Amino acid sequence: MSAEAPNGGTNVDDLPYDTAHAQGVGGSLKDEPDDFQVEEIPAYEPTGEGEHLFLWIEKRDKSHEQMTWRVSRALGIHAGDIGAAGVKDRRAVTRQYISVPAKLESKVPDIEGDGIRVLRAMRHRNKLKRGHLRGNRFIILLRGVTAEGAARAADRVAVIRANGFPNYFGSQRFGTEGSTLSLGLDLLSGKQTPRDIAPSRRRFLLPLALSSVQSHLFNAYLAQRIADQSVRQVQLGDVMLVTASGGRFIVEDVAREQQRMIEREVVISGPLFGPNMLAPCGEPAAREAALLESHGLATDAFERFPRLTSGTRRALIEYAIDLTAEACTDGLRVCCTLDSGVYATSMLRELQ
Repeated sequence: MSAEAPNGGTNVDDLPYDTAHAQGVGGSLKDEPDDFQVEEIPAYEPTGEGEHLFLWIEKRDKSHEQMTWRVSRALGIHAGDIGAAGVKDRRAVTRQYISVPAKLESKVPDIEGDGIRVLRAMRHRNKLKRGHLRGNRFIILLRGVTAEGAARAADRVAVIRANGFPNYFGSQRFGTEGSTLSLGLDLLSGKQTPRDIAPSRRRFLLPLALSSVQSHLFNAYLAQRIADQSVRQVQLGDVMLVTASGGRFIVEDVAREQQRMIEREVVISGPLFGPNMLAPCGEPAAREAALLESHGLATDAFERFPRLTSGTRRALIEYAIDLTAEACTDGLRVCCTLDSGVYATSMLRELQ
């Protein structure tokens, strides 16, 4: 199956916009690494004692894999000994916690260099796990925004604040020219096995490839709901997410849940396929089954890797917290906070 599978390719810019009729601010993104700054908001701070060492790392123009490789080489440990709550952008300046065994504290200075700095270190009782973060703060410079584009910024920000934006996964999720997605599709269809991945990259690339398929299918589902104008229209059988708790349930009373969605108490969800995912009913279920079929995947494909593709639900619409966009000398400076797993590039495409 090609990475350019039906119902959406790997380039998010090819997918439908929420406000396709509106003119955006324009500008270019990530001309320089410093134009895109991300700071993780930890779920908790280290306690100061324990067998693990939390390192507040700053990396510049480095991928997560490159950063992990440098840390493992400097400390003489396996990549699996390094904990991280999330994967940050490469073409950016990012700050986040990682965890390493505390017994290696004396070697920490060896990590620094080649675009990587250790800003602080503190002990904690547990290893840092994926998902242990609340969100991310962004400071982003859009270069080349014209005066006319800057004048539109306030209106575009107001619309995004009021209506949210499509919660697409970013294109970087799928690898160069969709290579990561192609690998994931081959793994799930049985054309390849994990042994076909080089041992040095298997631990990192296997879960990434599998999750890229889940992400691609979610994007395709979201694109369909935008195209038929049902992304904010609750349907009988939809799986809703409770905004405050993350709880999920199947819609039985459309009118009631539509009002709750207007009040941002709940939001319609899309599939991250897997054996533990709560499946919808009725028309939404038929839509999800057709989506799998169009990508050549059986309904039980994700049971091949139950630990890595357990499945869950993801909100179709997200909201940016404290979103601002102000003209500056070099263009337009955009600031906001997003929940964990939400891509700033997906918000920016609606703004731009």
